[in-house]
Amino acid sequence: MKHMKIFFFLLLSLVTFSCTKLDESFRSELEESNSGNITAAQLLTSAYNGLNGPFQTGDFWHVNQHTSDETIAPTRGPDWDDNGQWRALHAHTWNPDQGQIGGAFRGLLGVQFSASNVLQFTPSAQQAAEARFIRALTMFAVLDGWDQVPYRENLSDYKISPKTLKGVEAANFIISEINAIMATLPDNVAPYVANKNAARVLLMKVYLNKGVFVNRSAPTFAAEDMNQVITLADQIIATNKYSYNGNFFDNFAPDNDVKSKENIFTLFNQSGIGGGGNVRGAAFQVSHYNMNPGGWNGFATLSDFYDKFEAVDQRRGAYYNYAGALPNPGKRVNAGFLVGQQYDLTTDAALKDRKGNPLSFTREVKIRETGDNLEVTGIRVIKYPYDYATQGDQKNNDWAIFRYPDVLLMKAEAQLRTGNNTSPLAIVNALRLIRGATPMASVDLTKLLDERGREMYWEGWRRQDLIRFGKFLQPWQEKPTDDPKYLLFPIPNDQLAVNDNLIQNPGY
Repeated sequence: MKHMKIFFFLLLSLVTFSCTKLDESFRSELEESNSGNITAAQLLTSAYNGLNGPFQTGDFWHVNQHTSDETIAPTRGPDWDDNGQWRALHAHTWNPDQGQIGGAFRGLLGVQFSASNVLQFTPSAQQAAEARFIRALTMFAVLDGWDQVPYRENLSDYKISPKTLKGVEAANFIISEINAIMATLPDNVAPYVANKNAARVLLMKVYLNKGVFVNRSAPTFAAEDMNQVITLADQIIATNKYSYNGNFFDNFAPDNDVKSKENIFTLFNQSGIGGGGNVRGAAFQVSHYNMNPGGWNGFATLSDFYDKFEAVDQRRGAYYNYAGALPNPGKRVNAGFLVGQQYDLTTDAALKDRKGNPLSFTREVKIRETGDNLEVTGIRVIKYPYDYATQGDQKNNDWAIFRYPDVLLMKAEAQLRTGNNTSPLAIVNALRLIRGATPMASVDLTKLLDERGREMYWEGWRRQDLIRFGKFLQPWQEKPTDDPKYLLFPIPNDQLAVNDNLIQNPGY
């Protein structure tokens, strides 16, 4: 439970910076002020908290979601224009100066630096292992998005630009790092602490995507890599630490640290304590101004993605009764996908938009909305049930990074890619059974991708999945067929200017 580890997150959180231009000044400030007051534990806390920025509906989450078939941020008249940045992500027309792409790159490198810096302050063996896990996770994210990972071997001279690891070289380095720390990582800890099974999941993702790092346009999948995925999954299963929750939304609730049997690695959030994440923003980004919570009326999903769900699938949307919920006398859908007429969850009165028309979310949505119904277009998504019991941005929902169903679906994928069509069907149907969906008669890679979408929606993995399955360049709603250069993000121009070991990705 959270209170058993609260002391860990009461430590000082420090500002983190990019691994490029600001490293030298930040490092010198730390050295000048290090008279015993700064500790490895404090810096490790800073590194953990730093993960919330890019991953928790931050820039890295945005660039993985908004470039996929799951998420759209339509320009609603004068709202959500932001110089076309959101439209560029969805339509795949971005350039090296796109704001969220640059923010994601800098944010991830900032956490990487923060984690590396822990190693300079005499950490314990476990603290060093946790810091190296955080660094490996951010390096994997940069590899996945940009295929070039700045990495600083010499932490004593910050005037030297970081070297650049590319493609499989970067993947192999991450694998070596995780294997080196595996024995030292803790076992029986809360999921918001780096642990052995989290390291195994990260290794699974590296091996599963190794063929992508060789050739993103036409990846192939080596049997030895897929067998590694299967072996690691079996090791996680053998720990007997995880099982499926009867209610899908327990994994994302304000008390998910207690309820979830599926979360393997999460980002810590607790009101009044810390964690650094803005869980409230996840709801505000989709909620209409007149809802509770009143939001910014922005993001939506697409009807083609919504239609992948059966009506009986609890993941599609449900009345969810949880600690911190409103009374909801009408038992209205308050978690999952919100479509159609919306209601006041306290009085059950039908809500209206700002013009007095029914607040009824439509299946139809355009990348530019200009009509009289622009406030209500698009199906909205509430993956994290809103914590009404707390005030402010900081809610109690821990943010899920790695979950047990992802492990099993990755195992099923690796089995399919090595010619086993029987075991994957059993894995998928066991998951569908607990989620209330109809069992499948057969499973192939296309069906498995759809199942990953149903299980992992809005968790930040969709872009990676679409690329690995060869679907990312295909047209979907409000996005035409596009250029293979968009399989990689561009290196931000400001980063090219300060690190001569970075080279702009092809086509930019």
